[in-house]
Amino acid sequence: MERYGLAEAAERTGTSVDELDRLIELGILTLDPEHRLAANSIRRVGVVRSLVAAGMPLELLAGAVHSGDLSFDFLDDPAYSRFALFTDETFQELSVRTGVPLPLLMAVREATGSRQPFPEDRVREDEMAVVTLLEFQVARGFRPFILERNLRVIGDSLRRIADVSGDAWRSEVLEPLYTAGSGGAEIGVASGEISEGMTELEEHALLAIYRAQSVHVWTGNIVTGFGAVLERAGLHDRLDQSPAMCFLDITGYTRLTQERGDAAAADLATKLARLVERTSVRHGGRPVKWLGDGVMFYFKDPGPGVVAALEMVAGVAEAGLPPAHVGLHAGPVIFQGGDYYGQTVNLASRIADYARPGEVLVSQEVVDASGGAAVHFAEIGPVELKGVSGAVRLHSASRPG
Repeated sequence: MERYGLAEAAERTGTSVDELDRLIELGILTLDPEHRLAANSIRRVGVVRSLVAAGMPLELLAGAVHSGDLSFDFLDDPAYSRFALFTDETFQELSVRTGVPLPLLMAVREATGSRQPFPEDRVREDEMAVVTLLEFQVARGFRPFILERNLRVIGDSLRRIADVSGDAWRSEVLEPLYTAGSGGAEIGVASGEISEGMTELEEHALLAIYRAQSVHVWTGNIVTGFGAVLERAGLHDRLDQSPAMCFLDITGYTRLTQERGDAAAADLATKLARLVERTSVRHGGRPVKWLGDGVMFYFKDPGPGVVAALEMVAGVAEAGLPPAHVGLHAGPVIFQGGDYYGQTVNLASRIADYARPGEVLVSQEVVDASGGAAVHFAEIGPVELKGVSGAVRLHSASRPG
């Protein structure tokens, strides 16, 4: 295990030698016989600083450690090696060395959930793996603004995953220990026993899911690429009529379930299922999958799909449920494993996110494919949607009169 003198340990933790001396004096950090600090020991510095920032006096923490009420020993678990230390290279220096633009490098820190760094700030150890990928991509012509967009989307998605995982750990591991009256040291030992090996399994599982999701996206790119090549060679024509994907979401679903509990959530899901399934099937569509707060539908014909969406929104309101909002987009889709994938699906989801309660929004492609449908469309203009490059022409759909 790596060990550091006080000066280097201060650099690695972004603190001062005086602060480390204070933590040693209080018994929170322990020097080895050569007056050095082990890497797992100085990882405690960041946790202690977070506790102090949260309003817990340093002397109180030290006293609780001495009395045995608290312990930082759980940080010795290999799982906590993700509490990364700083390298000796700044963002500015790293940009010069790798050729990766400085703003793109600084976006790495933001993607990990931290504040935007300054050029003279040192890069963390965990950020270097991301930098290695960016260096590879930039050298092969990837545009920096595309890579920065990727970083922000990936960072936000993984933050959500971390939040959900943390909630499960708190409710299933920590809270039962609190309820049982366990002390701080006992909680550290018990949670360490549970986490042993689990971290690696969890990361393997996340990677497996990511790879499976990638298969769907890559398949979509393959289908799009082959279609373009065959069309250019005059061997294949585009479909005259593309299907429509539709997302219906319930406004305030999460808040409702939190306020009223699981029974209310189950009742809402049952009512919604009956209503939307009947309506969608009546207009030639079908529910594809149920999401946390809504439903995804497939409609072979976009026109009837818009009519169905308007009826579903009205039916939700009449049933006394929280208001629904809907987004539709028409285009090529990939069907695999009983589900639909591709850019058409993704854009329909983004349109639904943009729609207000009680509103049905559709893309220009849906309007163009809905000739003859008893629907009125009012253009709301080009709109910038989250995660979508370029403006999208959106229309608000309503029944005539």
